[in-house]
Formats: sequence, structure tokens, C-alpha cells
Amino acid sequence: MADSTKAFCEGEAAWEDMEGPTNSFGSESFADFIKVRRIPNQNIVHRLRQRETHAAFPGTNWHIARSFHQNLFPNFTIVNVEKPPCFLRKFSPDGKHFIAFSSDQTSIEIYKFRGSHAAENILFSREGELLSGTDASNDAAQIRACLFDTFFELMHTTSVAPNGEHLNRECSLFTEDSRYVIVGSAMYVPEEPYPYFFDMYQNNESVAPNPRSPLEDYSLHIVDMHTGRLCDTKQFKCDKIFLSHNQGLYLYRNILAVLSVQQQTVHIFHIGEDGYFVGVRSIGRFCYEDDELMLSHVRQEFNPTQQQVRPFRETAINCLKHRLLVFLYSRAKQDGSPFALRQFFQYFDQFCMLRMWKMQLLDENHLLIKYASEDVVTLRVQDPNSQPSFFVVYDMMSTNVVAVFENTSEELLELFENFCDLFRNASLHSQPVHFTCSASSNIYARQIQRRFKHTIIHAKYGGQTEAVKLLE
Repeated sequence: MADSTKAFCEGEAAWEDMEGPTNSFGSESFADFIKVRRIPNQNIVHRLRQRETHAAFPGTNWHIARSFHQNLFPNFTIVNVEKPPCFLRKFSPDGKHFIAFSSDQTSIEIYKFRGSHAAENILFSREGELLSGTDASNDAAQIRACLFDTFFELMHTTSVAPNGEHLNRECSLFTEDSRYVIVGSAMYVPEEPYPYFFDMYQNNESVAPNPRSPLEDYSLHIVDMHTGRLCDTKQFKCDKIFLSHNQGLYLYRNILAVLSVQQQTVHIFHIGEDGYFVGVRSIGRFCYEDDELMLSHVRQEFNPTQQQVRPFRETAINCLKHRLLVFLYSRAKQDGSPFALRQFFQYFDQFCMLRMWKMQLLDENHLLIKYASEDVVTLRVQDPNSQPSFFVVYDMMSTNVVAVFENTSEELLELFENFCDLFRNASLHSQPVHFTCSASSNIYARQIQRRFKHTIIHAKYGGQTEAVKLLE
């Protein structure tokens, strides 16, 4: 007991010596050595006072200048609110407008959002945090009946879908300035009269339609949010474009990319200030705008009879696939071993049979394209995500393939985890962004993703490779 008391006293003396002016760390006090991390005051009264009296310095990050908005959150819930007979879709990026699709899916309805304070008068006398659906009082019924009209004012109803076509409720894209909205409509190709063969197969990489992936006529419409005017329409006949969840469309600033799965072509459009689609290029059979002119000049020399040659009958590899094969060959040659070249020639036919499945814009010049087999692209297989596929980064300006990754690539998964926002929405870093929450910017989202990955790895028939496939 005496020994332990002595040791305790010696420890206390050593601690006092450490806190003295001549401690072992060479600083005046121990508190100066350890820098305490200061957490900003999150009290709403303090932040209101700071908002009124302290203006942010020029160049201050948006998240710091608008930090007061973290204290604002919904605190009242109303169940079974009555709404117009339509399909509600989404807010515009600036939060000033709300769009909905009519019940017959031929028109788009544009509402003006009056702000969260619009219902202050009708909810002033309510107490608590919930107006349940079982409340049958007259006051509750009146609130449910007029609440939607209190928040939203109908500005325009624009008929956009032509005869026979229906708008896809899960397809809508806003321009960067929230001025225009792009929506898509589709209609099954009629059996009588059936389209011509060379209308369905416009090049030698066109895929074969089937009952699970039928051909349709598509239209893309751009509508002015301020005036409700239908500005322009672009049609794609006898095609296959995945409109749901904007899978076949991608908008980066004023550049719109559209993937035609049937014709294996990526159409690039520029959205003008007046709301018109301006065709820039089509990537697939050709990469440059004048490639077709060059090809026609060569045909005149080797085809003196001027016999018409359909693109579907061409034996040459199309330009985009050629760029991919050149990159794979160059990478195999740079490896320096004969085995890499033998592997390239062994799988050459499989590379030629790859088809474009999905795509997105990384920026104004680069495309990320996902290639897979034709059975996967045309939805003939039950589990397409488990099939082999390739991710290709393509430079539209130089028409070169920059990188190729397999869907089992650990390197690509690491890039996705660390830069998730760039893959999920490329426009996030081109304009002021609201508070994002992803695996690359939020520790809790990263933890959820790691748990999901851990579950797949240790599941039955799982593993590291299967986890990488599902996450990519």
C-alpha cells in the first residue's frame, strides 16, 4: 500500500513538472501543445445573430456562408393531403418551380412554389407535430383539401407528347439555370406497317430487338419553365433508348448526350439559349463529323459501279469500336510480354461483339461508356449486373480512348468510392452545390457502403469479386 501511494505521488509530481514552464515538450504549458478542436456554436439564436451582424468574407465557401440552413428542418407532418389528378415529379434545381405529369401522360404541368411559409395562416392554430390520417374533424379535412394549392400555384399546362406517345414519368432533366426542362415520350412501333429492315439496322453494330427489349419511337421535348412554351422536339424512330431514371440521357451544363442502344450511337446535342436542340456530333459508326465524307470518297475509288452499300452490310469495324481495340492492343504491347498480346488476339472476337449499354458525361469532353455483350444489352439475361462488362473513358475532342476498366477492377472501385459525386452527378462541381451526402463526402454514408460491401463478401455465393461488380 505504501509503495502504491509513493508511486501515485511521484506520478502527480511528474505531471506538475510537465505542466510547468520547462516541460519536456519545450512549450510553456501542456495546453499549448495539444490544440483543442473547436466545434462552431450550432445554437439557432447564435447563428441568427451571426447572420445579421457578420457578413462572410469574399470567397467564403457556400456551405459556411449558408450554415444557418442546417438549423431549419420540417417539424410538422400532414397525412393524406389531397392533390390534383396528376403524377408529381420533382422541384427545379433553384427550388422555385415544381413539375408534374398529367394523368394521361401527355402534358406537363408547371407549378410555382410559394415557399415554406405559405401555410403559416392555416396551420397557425395547430399544435403538435402530426396531423394524422385518422383525424376526421372539419378543420383537418379543410387543411388537407387546400394545403397543396396553398404551397403550389399552377402556372402552365403544356401539351408535349404527340399522338399515340406517352411521357415517361421517370424521365426529366433540368438545365443548369433551371430555365428549361427536358422530358421524353415513347410509343411502341406498330406491327402494321412494320418498319423497313434498314430502318431498324442502320449500321453493322445494331442489336436485334426481342420481346423483352422491343423497338419504340421516341421523342425528346424541351419546355420553357417561365413561359410554358414547347421550344423544340427531337425524334428517334425505330430505336431503343432507356428513358427510365434518365439511364439513356445525360445532361452536363448545356451538353446533352443520348445513347441509342439499338443503333449503338451516342448523339451529342447543345442546348441553345433559346431552348433548341443543336446537333453537335454522333459517336458510333463515325467519330469525326467529316468521317462519312472521307468514306464516300474512298468508295468512289473502290466501287466504280456506284452500287449502293448499306451501312449494315459494311465489313469494316466502326470508328468507336476501332478506337477501343487500338487502346487494348497498345496496352497489351506496352506490357512487353507475348502473353498479353496472345490474350488480346484470343479475345479479339469477344471485344468486337461488345455493345454499348450505358453512358454518362464526366465533363464537356469525356464520356464514360459501359460495354457488355448483346444478350446483356437487350435484356435477355436474368442478372445483367453479374455478367462481364467494361467501362471505357472516351475523349470526344481527340476521339481517343483514355482508359478501360473491367467491372471487377479494384482501381475503378477505389475511384468510385473516393469521387462518388463526380460519377453520380457530374454537374455537382460545375455550380454551387447544396449539402451533398455520399460515400466520398460523408463518413456515415461511407460506413453504410462498407457494411453493404462486407455483407456481399460474406454472403453465400458472394466474395470480393461479386462485391466489386455490384458496387460498380
